[in-house]
This record gives sequence, C-alpha cells and structure tokens, in this order.
Amino acid sequence: QVQLVESGGGLVQAGGSLRLSCAASGRTFTKSNMGWFRQAPGKERELVAADSWSNGRKYYTDSVKGRFTISRDNAKNTVYLQMNSLTPDDTAVYYCAADTTHCYMSPIPSGSDFNSWGQGTQVTVSS
Repeated sequence: QVQLVESGGGLVQAGGSLRLSCAASGRTFTKSNMGWFRQAPGKERELVAADSWSNGRKYYTDSVKGRFTISRDNAKNTVYLQMNSLTPDDTAVYYCAADTTHCYMSPIPSGSDFNSWGQGTQVTVSS
C-alpha cells in the first residue's frame, strides 16, 4: 500500500480552475493505478478520473471530459488533477486513491479496485 496526502482544494468561482495534488509515499507508486474520486453531500462517491501505470490509459467520467486532466510525475511520486471551467456541480470532497494490486486498469474502474485512500480535500465552486 501507499500513503496518500491530497492538497490544492479550496474555494473558486464558477469558470475558474484548481489543481489538486496527491503525494504518495512508498515504493509502489510507479506501479500503481491512480484515481481521483469525489463525493458531494448526499451523493454517492464517484470516480472522476484514473490513470493506468502500465499503459498510460486514462479514464474520465463524462461530466468532466474536456475540463479535467489527470497526470502523474513519477519522479515526485505525485498525481495531479487539473480542473478547468469549474461549475458548482463540481463541489465535493475529492479523494485520491491508489490501486497497487492490479497490473491493468479496468475499462471503467470502481472504488473496490483501489486499496489506498487519502483523507480528501474540499473543493467548493461558487456561482
């Protein structure tokens, strides 16, 4: 497993941008599929974006395609989520997660694929 610490959340106006960072400790980061999830009040947790370590494939949920970008810097053991054109619907607690057990990422990853989680960072988008 890896330990994950998110940062970069905050309050932003609609149309603005934020970049979330997730710093990972442990030697398995470079061979971990990484994901960003979010959970809004009263809603279920949803996968926002994911990145496969083995083939670089990326997954985005439909509502963020073209606006969010997931990337990683293996030298820094960090995964990022660049969020542009934010809307109030993006308001949620965002969680970083790592899957250290699977070589290949599922076509549509689920929360159960991931075995390490960060504590979450709040993103609030005002209208």
